[in-house]
Amino acid sequence: MMTPITIENYDRNYTAYIPQEDVVKSLRPLSKEITITAIIGTWCGDSKLYVPQFYKVLDAIGFADRNLTLLEVDEEKKAINGSIDDLNIKSVPTFIIFKAGEELGRIIESPKQTLELDLLEIITDKH
Repeated sequence: MMTPITIENYDRNYTAYIPQEDVVKSLRPLSKEITITAIIGTWCGDSKLYVPQFYKVLDAIGFADRNLTLLEVDEEKKAINGSIDDLNIKSVPTFIIFKAGEELGRIIESPKQTLELDLLEIITDKH
């Protein structure tokens, strides 16, 4: 069994990540229009790295906590009560971005560029 996300590795990965300030500035006004569902596995190496970094981006853009839903899955990508069965989750972490209830896009497992740039491209439909 892998070591779960701990305060120590969360803090280390959060602190070490420096989001691109120009992208953060572009995201700030757009972030008020979206909600995000994050599906993570505390046992997953990618979740251990990217979840703290994603939170750093969200903090930098002033994202409202009430607009983030965090769901944990087991190693079979199943959540309690089947709460994510309709989301088609194959890898974690998966960050699903919504606007007005419609899915705009996903960051799956790892960013293509950076978390903040991928998020900006999803929101502005440049992906």
